[in-house]
Amino acid sequence: MMTVVERISEHPRSLSVAQASARSRDGVIDAMRGIAILMVIGIHSLPQPLDAVWAKSLDAALRPCVPVFLFVSGYLTALSGRVPLAKRLKAALIPYAIAFAAAYAYMALHNPAMDHRIGTAFARFALGYVFVYYYVFVYVCCTLGLWFVFAVGGAGQPDSRKRIASLLILSIGCGLLAGSYLDPAISRLGASDALLDEVRTRDIPFWFSFVALGALTAMFADLSDQGMRRALLGAMLAAYMLYASVRILGLGDAATYDSMAFFLYAALFCVALFAIEPNSPLLGWFGSGSYFIYLWHIFIVMALRDHTPLRQLGDVASFAVCCGLTALLSTAALLAVRQLASPRLCRWLGA
Repeated sequence: MMTVVERISEHPRSLSVAQASARSRDGVIDAMRGIAILMVIGIHSLPQPLDAVWAKSLDAALRPCVPVFLFVSGYLTALSGRVPLAKRLKAALIPYAIAFAAAYAYMALHNPAMDHRIGTAFARFALGYVFVYYYVFVYVCCTLGLWFVFAVGGAGQPDSRKRIASLLILSIGCGLLAGSYLDPAISRLGASDALLDEVRTRDIPFWFSFVALGALTAMFADLSDQGMRRALLGAMLAAYMLYASVRILGLGDAATYDSMAFFLYAALFCVALFAIEPNSPLLGWFGSGSYFIYLWHIFIVMALRDHTPLRQLGDVASFAVCCGLTALLSTAALLAVRQLASPRLCRWLGA
């Protein structure tokens, strides 16, 4: 979703052993973002609750969308060897603040009993507790975490590559531990299912593991071998079957996020997608505006659900119509903003 990472013409020798230059990867990175934002639209277009097997299966298939964005952030950071913290936070928070105000107004119009106390409103903003904006909170926290890793690791200094790699590997382990034990611990404290779901979507150590994976991929992985790519695709499909089965059958930790099954599938999806090197100009265009689409597409989804007889079409048809219209109207909105708005306004809107 974010397109705020500075790109450079070649890999810093101190951090990356990848073969291609960062510039040659730009099209691939944007195409990955484009695929991921279309997956986001697909998830939000699914009928709720997810009762049907086909809906759960499709939802499970689309869930690696957020890990793709985090993976890309970690990858590009490892290439540049630094985290332009102020620039990233500014590019993330200004568009979010504008979208938050619009989302807050929409929620207030549809819920007369909404709590408007200043403390509650601030908590909503800080935690991304409107619509589906939790990703902004996740991204900001992961960006701070990445900055901390590179600062502690001494980026640019001798042997910094080993220190940074060690910290990234350690963070993946901590993320998996948090995903496994944080939720049971909170449950023992008497947390409701709704609160538990909100905590799981903001499990920062778990989400940061995908950022770390992206950075490690840039530093060490050579995915040019065709046999490796085929093996990754096979492993990813097997991991998806496992994750979908866990979700459908309710086996063990069947959570949507922060489970071992989800990490395995999402991690393999990210690496396999990167290895395939998608390079479609159309997907790249979507990806370059993915943050704008993320922030504003949900208004289309909510309007279709709240103000049209969409649900009367049946689950499959309503999903297809909602997904198609949302993608089409989001595309039109992005095109209009880029054609009509000033460069500064485009930045403020995330376009």
